[in-house]
Amino acid sequence: MKASFQKYTLIFKQASGTSRGVYTTRDSWFIFLNDGTNTGIGECAPLPDLSIESLNRMSARLLLVCEQIGYFISSPEELNAWPSIKFGIEMALLDLRNGGKQELFPSPFTRGEQGLPINGLIWMGTPEFMKQQIRAKLDAGFRCIKMKIGALDFETELELLKAIRCEFSPEEITLRVDANCAYSFQTALENLKRLSDLQIHSIEQPIQTGRWNEMAELCRQSPVPIGLDEELIGISSGKEMQKLLETIRPAFLILKPSLHGGFSGCGKWIELAEKNRTGWWITSALESNIGLNAIAQWTFHLNAKNEQGLGTGQLFTNNFDSPLEIAGDQLWFRPEKSWNLQNLQGSNPDDDF
Repeated sequence: MKASFQKYTLIFKQASGTSRGVYTTRDSWFIFLNDGTNTGIGECAPLPDLSIESLNRMSARLLLVCEQIGYFISSPEELNAWPSIKFGIEMALLDLRNGGKQELFPSPFTRGEQGLPINGLIWMGTPEFMKQQIRAKLDAGFRCIKMKIGALDFETELELLKAIRCEFSPEEITLRVDANCAYSFQTALENLKRLSDLQIHSIEQPIQTGRWNEMAELCRQSPVPIGLDEELIGISSGKEMQKLLETIRPAFLILKPSLHGGFSGCGKWIELAEKNRTGWWITSALESNIGLNAIAQWTFHLNAKNEQGLGTGQLFTNNFDSPLEIAGDQLWFRPEKSWNLQNLQGSNPDDDF
């Protein structure tokens, strides 16, 4: 087996804001595995200032991985500190074993028979920009809205949420919010109490990571169910995973394969979550359509029950044409549509790696 990789910069259609800053571009690295007949493609997509990986060292690490691909395939635990690379290899191997056609988990989803319910994501920005996004998602038929909060003042964000709730009841529209660690412990509980008046479904990561006792206290007192996202990054041992869940006792886990160790890492979290009666859902992490496709197929394979966070494929000007399509509030795979991967140099199985 031969391996190679390629860096690719995705360009946002418009600046996308979080409490950590504004994205205009994001880098992904694609790994190619070739067996002489087919090529499997995997995406390694760490996020700046969030992933435990050093983006400056990604190419050097991938060069080593490609030179010793057999070793890293047989010893995936050696990539626990490089979760997006671990995910990329898992993805590429599954693609290769299924003929290099980007069909990793054949199912009614990949046959175009069933879609995946997803939430409509509202990015941070000016109040007017956020209102426009909200209206567009509601008009498109989304029944679950997820709004990133923490960049504007809390009163402004609260008014935006109130406007939705005044128009739609909790039975009509589910509201999720993602604070991306924006609040202090001192202000979080009061904010959560005010959010609960709007019957918010859940809040992701209200305070900074690593403060397990404070987060546990918030989970105990909060009238809004709390989900953990950033808190899970960098934790890969079963013992520490179990300790985190027993200490904090969150309502939900929000899992991202690129950040949490691929299918295998997220699978461990799901197994522990279900043992601890903790809910979960899957979210993409600004991957291209290649990574999004793999995550969506896997999520359907898991028989996930609620709305997933898989609607980010439309954000980029230079994404890859794919069979993925959003219709209403569902993500669909249209098998009659073709992939266009011409910008990826390793996608041709005849290439000399």
